[in-house]
Amino acid sequence: MLQTFLNCFKIPDLRRRLLFTLGLLVVYRVGGQITVPGVDVSVLREYFRGTGNTLFGIYDMFVGGAFTRGTIFALGIMPYISASIILQLLGAVIPYFQKLQREGQEGYKKITQYTRYGTVFLAAAQSYGISFFLTTIRGPASGMSAVVNPGIGFTLQTILTITTGTIFIMWLGEQITERGIGNGISLIIFIGIVAELPYAVRSEWSHYLINRGHGKNIIEEIFLVALMFVVVAFVILMVQGQRKIPVQYAKRVVGRRVYGGQTTTIPLRINQAGVIPIIFAQSIMFLPGTVTQLFPNSELMQSIGTLFTTSSKVYWIAYALMIIFFTYFYTAIVMDPNQLADNMKKHGGFIPGVRPGKRTAQYIDKIMTRITLPGSIALAAVAIFPFFVSQRFNVTGAFARFFGGTGLLIVVGVALDTLQQIEAQLMTRHYEGFMRGGRIRGRR
Repeated sequence: MLQTFLNCFKIPDLRRRLLFTLGLLVVYRVGGQITVPGVDVSVLREYFRGTGNTLFGIYDMFVGGAFTRGTIFALGIMPYISASIILQLLGAVIPYFQKLQREGQEGYKKITQYTRYGTVFLAAAQSYGISFFLTTIRGPASGMSAVVNPGIGFTLQTILTITTGTIFIMWLGEQITERGIGNGISLIIFIGIVAELPYAVRSEWSHYLINRGHGKNIIEEIFLVALMFVVVAFVILMVQGQRKIPVQYAKRVVGRRVYGGQTTTIPLRINQAGVIPIIFAQSIMFLPGTVTQLFPNSELMQSIGTLFTTSSKVYWIAYALMIIFFTYFYTAIVMDPNQLADNMKKHGGFIPGVRPGKRTAQYIDKIMTRITLPGSIALAAVAIFPFFVSQRFNVTGAFARFFGGTGLLIVVGVALDTLQQIEAQLMTRHYEGFMRGGRIRGRR
């Protein structure tokens, strides 16, 4: 593997792309440390302590801790992700967006432009909410306000600063995609999650030193490291798992040329929805815990909040069921068997033993329904596993997050995609890839 890394820097174009990508990711991390003017970071740190299992905590994980530090990149790339998801959902119900999705490259450019407009709108709206939220924060112990001089000036300044920061991050992601290596937007989320790993390891080590001899031992810590490798391997298998449907294209004679006649496959992933079901389920499940913090004196709200804590079995069961539901829901949106069957029919393709058209759509839908069930159960198991580890092995919440959930799925998916792109660059120049034989196992 060391020789493979050296080969990456022997190719001038690949070396330039890698260095360009690393440089922009460093810029993103530096910007994530610049605080919005007029905000007291010490008060924010005091207020957000212990909010890892709330909506604030999961959002902060995606932006690499920039939200709880009140930086100019507090929103990260999440407004862009939200705008992309909204347009993707609109494409399933609004004919105009459906038409754009079928227009190829030109339609993709228009959708990208609409996504940028939506990003600016969402960033402005959310930054206004952040400015109002910051003015309400006071340190639980010190009683000091997080904003030094609240008012209309601070609100306008925060909206302009955070919105500009979000647009700049969007530009960084697009530049990485165009001139770097890998998907820029995904890499920005990836680096934000990975950046929290050293802090999580340090907190777990400090926790071990404090509790050594009182329920914590070095054998258990070694077992946890081995368990993490096993979970990562399972997530890789789940992400790469596919059900391939054979497709035969009939021969067509156009003039003196013969088209078609080849056999190919349709790769249907067992986890077609990706991490979207976990994000939807987390947003809903963390909402009660977030709301109860706003009503600390209400006994009713506090009793309801206890049912939706990570120590409650009700939380685990509801969370798993919601992930399974959203997996089916989102898969039905992004995967249209009727459109896939129509495209195959137009190009003379058919599944052996299945009639083209409606029967083909029904056949694909039946297979998708069957493979989505084990995929959704595996996704729910990966999402719940960090809570199980934190309860069973007495580890810190920051360290337990890396045993599964949204963060691990994003890290594994982005890492595999980036490795495949680097490997493709190496193989075109007759260099060995990162895996033996120059291919990643999941692509066999």
